[in-house]
Amino acid sequence: MNEKHLTSQNGRDLPEIDCILIGVNSAKTLGRCIESIRTGSYPAEKLRICYADGGSSDDSIAVAKRYDGVRVLALTPEYPTPGLGRNAGWKSGSAPLVHFFDSDTIVDPEWFRKAVERMRDIRLGAVNGFRRELHPEFSVYNWIGDLEWNGPVGESDCFGGDVLIRREALEATGGYDETLVGGEDPELSRRVIRAGWKIERIDATMTRHDLAMTTVKQYLKRAYRSGYGFAAVRAREAKYGNDFWKADLRKIIIKGGGFIAVESLAMVTLLAARPSVISMLTATALSLAGIPLLFSPRLFKIGKFIEANHLNRKEAKIYAWHCSVTVLPQLFGVARYYAGALAGRPLKNKRSALKTGLSNPES
Repeated sequence: MNEKHLTSQNGRDLPEIDCILIGVNSAKTLGRCIESIRTGSYPAEKLRICYADGGSSDDSIAVAKRYDGVRVLALTPEYPTPGLGRNAGWKSGSAPLVHFFDSDTIVDPEWFRKAVERMRDIRLGAVNGFRRELHPEFSVYNWIGDLEWNGPVGESDCFGGDVLIRREALEATGGYDETLVGGEDPELSRRVIRAGWKIERIDATMTRHDLAMTTVKQYLKRAYRSGYGFAAVRAREAKYGNDFWKADLRKIIIKGGGFIAVESLAMVTLLAARPSVISMLTATALSLAGIPLLFSPRLFKIGKFIEANHLNRKEAKIYAWHCSVTVLPQLFGVARYYAGALAGRPLKNKRSALKTGLSNPES
């Protein structure tokens, strides 16, 4: 792309952007996402909106069609994935820049101009900013999501689901891995970097988002999926000899797997041995040994979380509990990946289980 196409700040010379929205059963949030794209400071005629629907049973497609000029791709895969929708969307367009969004986001009015300005640097293949939760106060799970969406400003080793990327980078890499149900954005990020581009997070609000997570079941499912994603992406990256997500995966296996192994050994010792003071003391010692392994964040890292995440002590304790217990469902996700890889049965999405909601329907 000619750099001069990204330098002007008047509407006439700003580059066109293909805005790709994906969703399944996203009728509750899709309209406000489209409106946020069109009502920002970037010239609306420069933004080509495409909604790639993954097989909704609600009114998502009808909602998208209410907006003139929105291109709708009605996909009906048996097992939808984010990569399927995103690839279909960017391949149907031709703009030099492509922006991917989840359909439950609201785009900051100034985001496009700030991101395009930064993309004047032709070394950059992709740019993202900060995603913030709309209602972190609504549930502890939303609050945790708000803490964990974002990384530091500057050059990054990966991006998430909201990102502005050069079409050249997508064409060079082939786009998203359509088989992944988790970790698809970091996986593409790594291929973009290997193709010679840099990725950067700038100090600007990009989108607002509603995780709408209110139950333990949702929390455990998200952690399970993240564990699966860690393992899937790590398996791909290991082939290239780099350490991306190596430490994250190792932490899950050592902490979660170690805890389960020690507690299981304690139970076996207690049940298999003849009841005695020695067997009970041994089982108790083993059981206690697993506690600092799993709960090291809660026991030892409160101060670190206060400083690094700008939390008060109560908030740091809550976050430490999360960092302690989340490795268990993540471990099961890791195990699911490796079992599926051996059996040739990767994890798949069911359309009926996919939907977007609102923490506060009146918001």
